[in-house]
Amino acid sequence: MEWRVYILRCADGSLYTGITTDLERRLREHNGELPGGARYTRGRRPVRLLWRRSASNRSEACQLESRIKRMTRTQKLDLIRRPGNAGKSQR
Repeated sequence: MEWRVYILRCADGSLYTGITTDLERRLREHNGELPGGARYTRGRRPVRLLWRRSASNRSEACQLESRIKRMTRTQKLDLIRRPGNAGKSQR
């Protein structure tokens, strides 16, 4: 099972970071198409996927998510724009 760490841009311009094993399903949950989704994104729809990265296991995904959540907004945007992330971000 492959884990994914992802960053979303919410309708209000804020950024949300999370982890999942099924990114397509999770995006549908965040956007209200399926039940579930984070409380944070419910009032900030629609959300858009900006960045994703694979992790080999849940522990690795949680560690990366934690590092990203500690970053400033500017650092997160730099991560998203960083060369080498082509194909990992999506509009």
